[in-house]
Amino acid sequence: MADKGTIAPAAGPESHWLIEESKRWYNDSKRLVSKCSKPDYEEFKKIAISTGLGMVVMGFVGFFVKILHIPINNILMGM
Repeated sequence: MADKGTIAPAAGPESHWLIEESKRWYNDSKRLVSKCSKPDYEEFKKIAISTGLGMVVMGFVGFFVKILHIPINNILMGM
């Protein structure tokens, strides 16, 4: 156990690895953002429609799973 007046030793090579990975991630992220461009109206429209359709499909899947689950649950649990 360390005395009250001593300071913990500096971190080892693990911290060096973490710092290097953080720098690499930051540079990669900066490069990605600089290459990104704002979508035009048509591209945005396609993305919005496909996202909306995906939400609707997932909603219907969840609804039908719930509809099927209620009678099966009643049969198994015995009304």
